[in-house]
Amino acid sequence: MIHQFEHNGTYIVLDIASGAVHTVDEIAYILCERLTPPLTDKYPQALLAALEERFLPSDLKETYEELFQLYTNGTLFSDDQPLPASLIKPKDTPIKALCLHVSHDCNLRCKYCFAETGDFGTTRSLMSADVAKAAIDFVIPRSQNRHNIEIDFFGGEPLMAWQTVKETVEYANEQAGLHQKQFHFTLTTNGMLLNNEIIDYINQNMDNIVLSLDGRKAVNDTMRITPNGSGSYNIILPKFKKLVESRSNNKDYYLRGTYTAKNLDFTADIMDIYANGFDQISIEPVVAESGCGYELKESDLPRIRKEYWNLAEKMLALDERDEFLNFFHFNVDLDQGPCIIKRLRGCGAGCEYLAVTPEGDIYPCHQFVGDQKFLMGNLMDGTFDKGKAAQFAGVSVYSREKCRDCWARFYCSGGCSASNYKANGDIDKSYELGCDLEKMRLEAAIYLAVKRAEA
Repeated sequence: MIHQFEHNGTYIVLDIASGAVHTVDEIAYILCERLTPPLTDKYPQALLAALEERFLPSDLKETYEELFQLYTNGTLFSDDQPLPASLIKPKDTPIKALCLHVSHDCNLRCKYCFAETGDFGTTRSLMSADVAKAAIDFVIPRSQNRHNIEIDFFGGEPLMAWQTVKETVEYANEQAGLHQKQFHFTLTTNGMLLNNEIIDYINQNMDNIVLSLDGRKAVNDTMRITPNGSGSYNIILPKFKKLVESRSNNKDYYLRGTYTAKNLDFTADIMDIYANGFDQISIEPVVAESGCGYELKESDLPRIRKEYWNLAEKMLALDERDEFLNFFHFNVDLDQGPCIIKRLRGCGAGCEYLAVTPEGDIYPCHQFVGDQKFLMGNLMDGTFDKGKAAQFAGVSVYSREKCRDCWARFYCSGGCSASNYKANGDIDKSYELGCDLEKMRLEAAIYLAVKRAEA
């Protein structure tokens, strides 16, 4: 199976199963459109005779021979390789990451918040240090032979439970030494409570920091508002600048925003963030209920496609000036790509990655929190539903019907289970609008990577 696309005179052919990406000329591109495997070493003259009015027969024959060589090498029109059942439906997978909801409370009232303004539809609460330490005790043995474990401090707004964050980091590091593990910490914050002391601590102890900002002031302040209705931009931007400017080069960060139907020109938001001194950026599409006024619709897709191509060209222009912008949705590896496990099932929600609430309840990920159908257990009473974990471990591009024949399956890994469920009531039924957006991003991302490789 192959996928082809063209942009600005660059012809690209993807071989889906092998992951090979070919930049070709127009003749090869048209031949790929017409050929159907299996190919043979005999030139299919009758099939391609009509092209002889447009191209020289000698060029057609030479190009076919080159394509046939790619075919025999397994990098064009290749088939999926059989995989062992242990990869497709693994049992008792090690847990590699926990998302600790240290705060089910927030000091902003973002209009699109999936966490229902921070309390996840329950009550506003903060995680105690005892629950957080129980989470560390839970994950160490279940990480099995994995050395590295990720802990994400999340909310709500996790800085509202700052003491718990600090005590958790200290305890995890103590336990790491006793169990030959290494903890890596990430914190996601809206920035409202950042101060010099917190910034210093974050920059010393957090391997990654996610900073929430939607872009231009007017865009950000339309959606990311305080309880009294005022905007947050002027409060958080100086704090984010200070944090990033004082952050060492070996510590990661990124600005994470959301675009909606209200700012389909989101490239302008990305470039505004970049102009303010941030070069690690993620702006993601909103997932919102129909009728809210800012949801993305199928009719928006042509405009969004144009915007992703616009962003790719803007980034190439920055490259020409020896400047750099890393847009996370455009990160693709043309040589190898992620490991086969990640290509099959993505983030590992529900099996390798779990979320924990302030009460110690365990869920497949932060987006399932509060939905009792997906409650997997509780840290404090020692329960954990391995059956649900096995269900999520079995979710892959092969279990999702619409993924099996999709060219993007090994890039998006079947998409987000939570988005699928919220859209269709089934973690295995693909969220079609999300799929369309993913494929748009991927084409622009692959084009960008090809042009950068050629430079």
